[in-house]
Amino acid sequence: MAIEQRGVDTVPEEERTSGPRDLVSILLGSNLCLGVIVFGWLPVSFGLGWWASVTSVVAGTLVGVAVTAPLALVSLRTATNLSTSSGAFFGVRGRLVGSVVGLLLSLGYTALTLWIGGDVMVGTLERLIGLPTGGATHSAVYALLAALTVIGAVYGYRLLLRLSQVLAIGMTVLLAVGLVAYAGDFTTAAAPDTPYLLGSFWPTWLLSAVAAGLSGPVAFITLLGDYTRYISPRKHDPKKVWRATCLGLVIGLLVPQLFGTFTALAARGGADYAGPLVAASPVWYLVPLLLAATAGSVGNAGLMLYSMGLDLDAILPKATRARATLVVAAVATAFVFLGHFASDAQTAMTSFVLLLTAIGTPWAVITLIGHRRCRGEYDAEALQVYNRRSRGGIYWFAAGWHPRATAAWAIGAAVGLAGVSTPLYEGPLLSLTGGIDCSFVLSGIVGGVLYALLTPASTAQAAPGNAEAPGTETVPGALVDSEP
Repeated sequence: MAIEQRGVDTVPEEERTSGPRDLVSILLGSNLCLGVIVFGWLPVSFGLGWWASVTSVVAGTLVGVAVTAPLALVSLRTATNLSTSSGAFFGVRGRLVGSVVGLLLSLGYTALTLWIGGDVMVGTLERLIGLPTGGATHSAVYALLAALTVIGAVYGYRLLLRLSQVLAIGMTVLLAVGLVAYAGDFTTAAAPDTPYLLGSFWPTWLLSAVAAGLSGPVAFITLLGDYTRYISPRKHDPKKVWRATCLGLVIGLLVPQLFGTFTALAARGGADYAGPLVAASPVWYLVPLLLAATAGSVGNAGLMLYSMGLDLDAILPKATRARATLVVAAVATAFVFLGHFASDAQTAMTSFVLLLTAIGTPWAVITLIGHRRCRGEYDAEALQVYNRRSRGGIYWFAAGWHPRATAAWAIGAAVGLAGVSTPLYEGPLLSLTGGIDCSFVLSGIVGGVLYALLTPASTAQAAPGNAEAPGTETVPGALVDSEP
């Protein structure tokens, strides 16, 4: 299988050979891994029992899917990734906002997946063959997982799709067997010595809904286009693509997360997940657990790393996708070591997902509003101006930026960050929300309302056939230098 040569350029129609089933496979297979399973442990670490954990995770996931899934239709129309597609609303340079958000999201989740997968691998190998634990062992395992991940990410979409198709079946079997392995120790009661993290039930429940539930779909706000750009709208009904996205996200996120909650309660893992998970495992399940930690981590981190390579390629057009992937792989591996040796899992995970959710939600809302307004009509050539180091086109706006859209995102993100409650930082707006983290709601509403008010529907963006965008000159089929 050849290494994929495409970066964030427009995918030709003849190469758009995937379909809705492939989309379900990639969303299911890539998420059945410990990097997603560990989010099911978060509610338990917050002090919640089984039913409270399940309801918070399900509620947060469903809300997140409702907001996130329609983004898959953007790249279905543009044949490029979502960050580049957002240039229709933020400007061909302003879409760097989406590239940076996507890069940070993928970076964090890649590091998290390699981190938890490596820790479980070390623990299982210690029990199986007496492998000594310590910094050197962890470093070697992290490096091995990172190397395997890089191979998949560099080869690109086709290899990752095939790997996801295999993992969708293999990991489902391993998790089903895991339910049997841990069933004898399962309890619906909260883990011992884990009081409510925020002092009372409802604030803690809402924190769980955001940190463990909503964060899953939000992680895909810039990723979905990496897959749907290979699906042709001429061959597949957009409604089927949307339904496939919803199905893949709901099943692909809830199955592993609820497995994580189940095993965390069975292992009494209130303060930690990887250690108790391995310790509570029957001997006969150690090999399947090792396989799950290895293959699942490579599949999930591979897709995240692939997306990171695309985002860096979008930020630095001179870099090839493969080279960009190698650079971000090195950075992600460094974050793995930083997370293992300098932070605790609960604090790092909670702070990361809440902060990135506050920043990413207004971008997603603005992109959805823009897509709705232009009715899915885009000028694919004009979206590639920045990537080709050119100027002009109908999405040039003001020097490549749409100032009002960018300002709406920045203000929405700032309001969201001011309403965040994490173990490391608490925003000043918490006093107005009763100490409850409403950051993603605030950031999404503020960003979306400002964008709608500042950019009336008739002038929000110049789609093909509409009036020209301010400061641009359009010629059919050509990009015209219009910058003074």
